[in-house]
Amino acid sequence: MLDRLTLDQLRILVTVAETGSFSAAGRRLSRVQSAISHSVQTLETELKIALFDRTQKTPTLTDAGRAVVEEARLLLQRVGGLRARAESIANDLEPELTLAIDGAFPDEIMIGSLRSLREQFPTLPVTLFTEYFGGAEHRLRDGTARLAIFSPLASESVDLEGESLASVRMVPVVAASHQLALIKGPLTRTLVQDHVQLVLADRMPTSSALSGGILSRKIWRFADLQTRLKYLLAGFGWCNMPLHLVEAHIDSGRLKQLKIRGLAGTHIFTLYVAHLPGHPLGRAGRWLVEDLRRRLMQPRQPRSARRLALKKGRDPN
Repeated sequence: MLDRLTLDQLRILVTVAETGSFSAAGRRLSRVQSAISHSVQTLETELKIALFDRTQKTPTLTDAGRAVVEEARLLLQRVGGLRARAESIANDLEPELTLAIDGAFPDEIMIGSLRSLREQFPTLPVTLFTEYFGGAEHRLRDGTARLAIFSPLASESVDLEGESLASVRMVPVVAASHQLALIKGPLTRTLVQDHVQLVLADRMPTSSALSGGILSRKIWRFADLQTRLKYLLAGFGWCNMPLHLVEAHIDSGRLKQLKIRGLAGTHIFTLYVAHLPGHPLGRAGRWLVEDLRRRLMQPRQPRSARRLALKKGRDPN
């Protein structure tokens, strides 16, 4: 029965409901009233229900008619979305943008770019995976993600197509209430080794090399950066953290940046944006990468200025 329904019939039904009469619907659709009435009657015959009560001078929707109008409206909206998606794909826009990013990538940068992406491509579905220790690269290789931002695993990523995108500074930190924070001057490695170090658990079997940086004999492992940050602030131990995630806590005095003898105060690792060979990015993916790069190149407010703003109770951003 439903196979004989047409989108035109549903569109006419919705228009009659919106305008309030067959004649008004005819004027909006540039059709004669008799054509509108015939279409509605045909639809009622196909559905085997009365959509309008014709006992009054002006036909009004029945309860069944109101229910069908709502379903028809939703169906027409889906058809409109399908048409927009098809047009986008024909214009080099991927049907869906799936990306996997390393958890160390600055959230505020990604959120800003994805907000702009939504405005630029309002019909584009987006799937975002946040991963650690090779997880983003794994998502790319198994086809779950089309675009990935991650730190490559040594030479194992040379077969991917990509380029450097961002540099992340890592610093050793500890809660201000922790015993290590109370010691003046640089710390010895021997001293640090006796305290719990909070590290991220390796999710991928290929990422064992990224376990480097572990100094302590006692370690606690966490699955993600945000959970580790909570336990860091609670004083459970010390760890290396992306500076952009802990800088405000350092400025406010909740965390203290450690100085460990024989180790640089900070170390930097590079995040790359990559895709599989033979699977070039579509228009939306290219747009996102360029927008991320533009935002990353914008100068940040000097740390001293942010600290002054915090002391005065102002939002530095």
